[in-house]
Amino acid sequence: MYSDILVPTDGGASVETVLEHTTDIADEDSTTVHVLYVIDDGAFLTLQEEMKAEVLEDLQSEGERALSEVADSLDDAGYRVETAIRRGSPAETIVSYVDDADIDLVTMGTQADEFTENMLGSTSQKVVTKSPAPVLTVNVAEE
Repeated sequence: MYSDILVPTDGGASVETVLEHTTDIADEDSTTVHVLYVIDDGAFLTLQEEMKAEVLEDLQSEGERALSEVADSLDDAGYRVETAIRRGSPAETIVSYVDDADIDLVTMGTQADEFTENMLGSTSQKVVTKSPAPVLTVNVAEE
């Protein structure tokens, strides 16, 4: 049913829980799992120019490590995998990737701090409301 599924990752261990749900839905023979790491360039806007390059390099390395771990796990399980690193606002960049790659489903974690006030984390909430594809959110708050 889903030929292209997107799994955004921030490099945390909670992606394993999201992958469990993703692989339950994905078909090894016909699904490509896209793994996206977003470098939140808004996080270092206030840094001095000479520090920005170093921070960006560190975040790029972290993204490559995170993508490699997830891609290796999916590849070992027999799935086709595509990886990408993009810069920008996480929610907007995820939604943009959904459009660009013609994604059929997004599976992502949510880590809402206060369930009664905010059922989804801010990034997942924005993706849910703006994504042209369905979004499956997985509660990873306790991990």
